[in-house]
Amino acid sequence: MKNFFPPSFISLLFVAVSAFLPSFLSAQNTPIINATVSGKILDARSGTPLIGATVSIKGTTNGAATDVNGEFALITGQKLPFTLLVSSVGYLKKEVLISDSKVEIKLEENANQLSDVVVTSRRRQEAVQDIPIPISVIRGVTVEDQGAFNVNRLKELVPTVQFYASNARNTTLNIRGLGSTYGLTNDGIDPGVGYYVDGVYYARPAATALDFIDIDQVEVLRGPQGTLFGKNTTAGAFNVTSRAPSFDPTASFELSYGNYGYIQAKASISGPLSKKLAARVSFVGTQRDGLLYNSRTQTNINDINNIGVRGQFLYKPTDKINITFIADVTDQNPVGYGWPVAKVVTTKRAAYRQFNAIIADLNYQLPYKSAFERTLDLDTPSRAGNELGGLSLNADFKIGKGTLTSTTAWRYWKWDPLNDRDYTGLPSFTISSGTSAHDQFSQELRYSGQINDKISGVIGAFGLWQDLRTDPVHTEEAGSAQWRFAQSSTSALWKTPGLFDNFGIKTTYGIKSSSVALFAQADWAITDKLHVLPGVRYNNDTKKANYSRVTYGGLATTDPALVALKNGVYSNQTFDIDASEGNFSGQLTLQYKFNKNVNAFATYSLSYKPIGINVGGLPTAGGRVLTELATVKPEAVSHVEFGIKTKPSANSVINVVFHNTDIKDYQTQVQTPEPGVNRGYLSNAEQVRVIGLEIDGNIRVNNHVTFTGAFAYTDGKYVKFTNAPVPIEEVGGDRAFKDISGGVLPGISKYAGSFGTELTGKGNLLGLKGNFFGGLDVYYRSTFSSSPSPSAFLDIEGYALVNSRVGFRASNGISFFVWGRNLGNKDYYEQLLVAPGSSGQIGGILGDPRTYGVTLRYTL
Repeated sequence: MKNFFPPSFISLLFVAVSAFLPSFLSAQNTPIINATVSGKILDARSGTPLIGATVSIKGTTNGAATDVNGEFALITGQKLPFTLLVSSVGYLKKEVLISDSKVEIKLEENANQLSDVVVTSRRRQEAVQDIPIPISVIRGVTVEDQGAFNVNRLKELVPTVQFYASNARNTTLNIRGLGSTYGLTNDGIDPGVGYYVDGVYYARPAATALDFIDIDQVEVLRGPQGTLFGKNTTAGAFNVTSRAPSFDPTASFELSYGNYGYIQAKASISGPLSKKLAARVSFVGTQRDGLLYNSRTQTNINDINNIGVRGQFLYKPTDKINITFIADVTDQNPVGYGWPVAKVVTTKRAAYRQFNAIIADLNYQLPYKSAFERTLDLDTPSRAGNELGGLSLNADFKIGKGTLTSTTAWRYWKWDPLNDRDYTGLPSFTISSGTSAHDQFSQELRYSGQINDKISGVIGAFGLWQDLRTDPVHTEEAGSAQWRFAQSSTSALWKTPGLFDNFGIKTTYGIKSSSVALFAQADWAITDKLHVLPGVRYNNDTKKANYSRVTYGGLATTDPALVALKNGVYSNQTFDIDASEGNFSGQLTLQYKFNKNVNAFATYSLSYKPIGINVGGLPTAGGRVLTELATVKPEAVSHVEFGIKTKPSANSVINVVFHNTDIKDYQTQVQTPEPGVNRGYLSNAEQVRVIGLEIDGNIRVNNHVTFTGAFAYTDGKYVKFTNAPVPIEEVGGDRAFKDISGGVLPGISKYAGSFGTELTGKGNLLGLKGNFFGGLDVYYRSTFSSSPSPSAFLDIEGYALVNSRVGFRASNGISFFVWGRNLGNKDYYEQLLVAPGSSGQIGGILGDPRTYGVTLRYTL
């Protein structure tokens, strides 16, 4: 097991805590200032603290939630007395006029009361049931209790989300099957799902592989959101909010142990540094042994080895100004990734070109019968260094009836991988190392608030500047067995000694891009019931790219015939791109509130995804590099949505949404038999369509039992794609391209759903008073395609996963629980990937087996 905390990090953490702890401790004796109101919320009958109760100042958006001790703190410059609004699940809402800065409030139970969930998706605090946007909201405590410490695990709670990753770089985050190319990532394309953390847009898909650090809430907005968010997110957005610094001293510590050597540690400490300055430091570290065994190196691979830290400062010079500075860094250093051969497909090539014939000639056989033996024999060491971090400054100024917000941020990404591309122990494609570096700078300026009694909204400007480059080069290299995989004739020249030994390519490229936009969305209350919400956005994107790759190694020869054989594997390529395009997009939403419990809406929107650039290698035809494929056209998205949000009773919520999305010039990642086209290449499908129905809701049966559920029907098809590459089983036939119009889009299950129940009950354990709790969650998805061109051999069977937890939350801040994931130990694939060269072997990305463990948490 690797050292969980590097010595340099321990030293840094010790210095930071040593500097911060005295201020934290001295704050216990700091005199209460006029700007701080704090207190405790209790159960009126038993006197026990209420966890997660919502407290806000009436007439403002200033609010907070109680911690595990039932305590809260509000920072405000308002003069006492004023009224607090207090609510908690299962309790009657209460308005309390307070005249003291320290209060204790008791709530009465009401099994028929279900509290509203508050979101900030429209740049202000609102009840999620009141806004005309389909949103799934997951509270931070829910994420923590269910072990969903990253987006990959979060998808089991939100069935409209799809997440695929063969490593951190090759990550796909989609909503309703749309957003990013399925399978393997091409750096030259923009994601269609915006990923925001504390208001900052994270441009690289690798960011979604990060562990969550001390988060308060995750909001998943479904459908285009470009007129609300800075980036033109054509499929939806993740809005992640971390826990903010507090002027009341707080701290929490958590430690988890599980099977496969799983260890996770979390810590967070917050408090005032002065009357107007508060700070928060948060840490998370996760480690788990590898779930695959590499018999060649006799080591486990595909492990977890993550560490991350975030520091925040909140400065409040007045009650109308909030300035937050955030610095964070996350470092992931797993031994991975490698994948076993899941299946072997017979192509239309000659018999001697089939995978089984090739490995027989090389006297090799796979060391396993099934990929789920979780054993492989890769001859290339694996690594996947993934480092992300950045700085941000957010300033909120209350002006008039609204808030002016400025968000300035710089972020970086460094990627240092080494992979075995052929999935076997043969020296065929021995090295794949796409080391990359990325810097982004973003600036958003917006004003949101109430314009008059009838109109509210948001208006803003957004700019994003990116510099993505190889660091210093991408390397792809073949080995001594490559001649047999590349062999396409019976010529004896293929057996020329050393022809492909250490033959490879070194690629350098850079993409400098800018995206600037003006956006606005209004909410016009024509009547109390009828609202019209128009939105508009102008966007201008510029991308400049240079691409160059050169071959090296192999047999040094000038023989034209041998040179031609080498060029069939790798060849020199170069191109330069300078593209710029502007576009208008917008949406119109009609909302009708029948009453306080029924809210219906209809939305029509047009949005765009910018031009894409192929930087994974271009295919060839007749020996010519197809440079006309260096760019792919922008997507044009037309979206229609109808929804209704209801509260059939005071203790239940049911929401229904129908959506229809048509995309012209859909940007897709397609595969090719050419080994020199790394990770496939980008192409445009003429038109695709995704139609779906979504139902979600929850019901609180009484003060002890809650049920939640979500269901998604999603039908995604190529309406027209006349020139798609053939699937693996048709490689070697009489054509290299085919019309797949009417075929299903990859990565989309027609049916997906989740169901959960939570049971709670008051009790005593080991002399401690508190609440017992237990939860059970089931996630299901039906069969889906794992190939951009539909294949009879690349469908992944549907599966169901069961997760559970049971524990005790003591009123003194101690919590502990045992948990299990994939309790049925279901064997399932998350992806199937065709190996380069299309010889017939298909790699399988395996889902995790059954895992279980225990978590201890303490909050003070």
